[in-house]
Amino acid sequence: RDIRDIQLGSLRRGIGLVPQDIVLFNTSLYENVRYGDPGASDEEVQRAIRGAALESVAAALPDGLQTIVGERGLKLSGGEKQRVAIARVLLKRPQILLVDEGTASLDSKTESDILTELRAASAERSCTTIMIAHRLSTLRAAEQICVVRDGLVSEVGSHESLLKLGKEYADLWARQQSEPQADQR
Repeated sequence: RDIRDIQLGSLRRGIGLVPQDIVLFNTSLYENVRYGDPGASDEEVQRAIRGAALESVAAALPDGLQTIVGERGLKLSGGEKQRVAIARVLLKRPQILLVDEGTASLDSKTESDILTELRAASAERSCTTIMIAHRLSTLRAAEQICVVRDGLVSEVGSHESLLKLGKEYADLWARQQSEPQADQR
């Protein structure tokens, strides 16, 4: 179906966004997750919380999932806020998922676990996922990677094909692989 034939409101309802900087409300962690789908059952909210690796975060908070997170999520770290955004989109089940540096504040292990969950959820629903990332390991399993330089697409392909091409992506990959493991936060 041609996207121009879709009404804007319908298109917006079908998109889920995981931004790098998430907006949280001065309410409980649980209600901040439920915002992804206010009509979701408790079981669905719990599944989204597990999928976004938020259980351990809740366990460390004084009132667990009922802890008030403060204005703009003041009581949570950047990575914990990103997990809330991921839980919201897991709950929303969008047709199009846009992840804009949405795992940048996560450690490598948590990121890997969450990306596995996002891929499974996307495959289950035939969801189109668009990820924007500077940490190339985030994109490694993508079906198609677009390298953007100065606002233009300079290379397109899978991780393996771009490495074989030996151009900018391969150079960036080699550079990131040789850097100290700074993302082992």
